[in-house]
Amino acid sequence: MANNVEISGQLLTRNWGLNILGLVLPMCVALAAFPYLVRSLGPERFGILSLVWIILGNYVVFDIGLGRATIKFAAECLGRGDIERFPKVVWTSVWFQMMLGLVGSLLIAAAVPIVVDHLLKIPAALVQDTKMSFFILASSLPLLLMSAAVRGVLEAGQHFKEVNTVKAPLSASLFLLPALGAALGLGLPWIVLLLVVARLIALICWTVFCFKFYPVLRHYRLFNWTILPRLLSFGGWVTVTNVVAPLLTQIDRFFIGSLLPLSALGYYAAPYEAISRIWVIPGSLVTTLFPAFTSLEAVASKKRIQELCVRSLKSLLLILAPILLLTIFLARDILRVWLGDEFASHGALVLQILALGMLANSVGLIPFSLLQGLGRPDLTAKLSLLELPAYMLGLWLLVKYYGLPGAAIAFTLRCTADTLLLFAAAVWLESVTIRSFLDSGLRKSFLAILLFAVSLPAIWVASNALLPRALMAITLTLLFARAAWSYVLDSRERGLVLATAIHFRNTLSRPS
Repeated sequence: MANNVEISGQLLTRNWGLNILGLVLPMCVALAAFPYLVRSLGPERFGILSLVWIILGNYVVFDIGLGRATIKFAAECLGRGDIERFPKVVWTSVWFQMMLGLVGSLLIAAAVPIVVDHLLKIPAALVQDTKMSFFILASSLPLLLMSAAVRGVLEAGQHFKEVNTVKAPLSASLFLLPALGAALGLGLPWIVLLLVVARLIALICWTVFCFKFYPVLRHYRLFNWTILPRLLSFGGWVTVTNVVAPLLTQIDRFFIGSLLPLSALGYYAAPYEAISRIWVIPGSLVTTLFPAFTSLEAVASKKRIQELCVRSLKSLLLILAPILLLTIFLARDILRVWLGDEFASHGALVLQILALGMLANSVGLIPFSLLQGLGRPDLTAKLSLLELPAYMLGLWLLVKYYGLPGAAIAFTLRCTADTLLLFAAAVWLESVTIRSFLDSGLRKSFLAILLFAVSLPAIWVASNALLPRALMAITLTLLFARAAWSYVLDSRERGLVLATAIHFRNTLSRPS
C-alpha cells in the first residue's frame, strides 16, 4: 500500500472534472433513452421500472451511513500511512455491509407481496412480473451495499478515475440495459436481472482496483469487532442526515399539494427539477473534498484544510454564480422555450427565487463536507433536525399567503440559513477562520460576480427577441470568464486549470 495520499491541487481539480463527467454522461444517456423506453415498455411497465430506479438510487438508506464512514476512516488511515489499521477498517465495513444487506433483503422480500397486492395499483397482468422483479431487486441489496463500501475505499485514496471508469457506464446501464431488454422483447424480471448483473460486474471491477492499489487488502480479510463501534457511531449520525435531508428537499411539494390547487404542483416541480440539475457541479466537488479533508485532518494540516476550503469556495462561486444569475435574468425565456408560455407565466418567478436558493445550497456543501471530514457528522445532523420544524412552519405560512413564490422563498431562506450555520460551525471548530474568507482571491471573486450581475440588465435592453438576448448573454459570460481568468485566478490556479485540460485532452486523444 502506498504511504500518505498526496492531496495536491492538480489531483483534486482533475478528480472534480472526472466526477462531473461521471454524472453528466449518464444524464445525457438518460435523456436519449427515455422516449424509447416509454414507447417500448408502455406506461405501466415503465412506471414499475421507475420504482426499480428509485430503489437502486436510494439503497444507501439501508447502509446506516457506513458507506460514508468507510470513506472517512479509510482516508484517515491513508493520510497517516496506517497500513495495519487500513485493511481492518475496509473489511469490517465490507462484511458488515453484506450482513446488513442480507437482513434488508429478507425484510424487502417479506414486504413485496403486501406492497404489490395492497399498496400499488398494478394491473393484474403485471402482478407476477412485478413481484419477481422486486424479489430479484431485494436479493441484490448485499451486492449494492458492498459495492458502496468498496467504491468508498477508492474514493478515500482519490482514485476517482477508476471510480468513474466503472460508475459512468454503470449509471448509463440503468437506461441502456432496459432499452436493450425492451428491444429484445424481454420481460421486466429479465430487465431487472440485467441491472443486477451490471452491479455485480461493477463490484468485481472496483474490488480488482482496490487490490491493485492496496495489495495489503489481499492478505487481511477478517471482520474486526473493535473497529465496528467507530464506524457505527459515525454512520449513525450520517444516517440521521440522510433521513432528514430528503424531507428538507421534498416536503415543499406536500405543502403545495395540500394548500394549493394540484396544477400548482406542476408549475413548481418543473423549475425545481430544472434548477436542481446544477447540483452536479457542487456535488462532484464535495465528493472529491470529503476524503481530502479527512486525509488532511488525519495529519493535522490545518493550514492546508483552510486553503482547500477557500479555494474550493472561490472556484464554486466563479462557476455557479454566472450560470445562476443568467438563469434569473432569462427565467421566463428558458421556461417559454422549454415548456411553453403557460409554465413561463406561472413558474418564472419561482425559478428566479429557487436559483438564489440553489446558489446558497451549493456553497453550503463545502462546510458540510468539511465538518463530516473532520469527524463531526453529529453537527450536520443536529443542524438538519433543528431546521426541519422551522422550515415546515415557514413553508406553511409562506405557501398559504404567497403561493408558489412563497414556497420558493422558504426554500431559499432555509438554504441560506443552513449555509451560514454550517460555516459558523466550521469557524467554531477553528478549522477555518473568518479572516480566511477575507482572502484577496475571494474578494476579487465577489467583485467580478457583482460586476457581472450589474451588466446583465443589458440583456433586456438588447432586444425583446430570444436570439439577440442569447447572444448578449453569451458575450457577457465570455467577458466575465476572461476577466476571471486574468484578474481573479492566480498563476497557480490558472496552471491547475491548464494542467487538467491537458490531462483530459490527452486522455480523450489516447488510442484505445
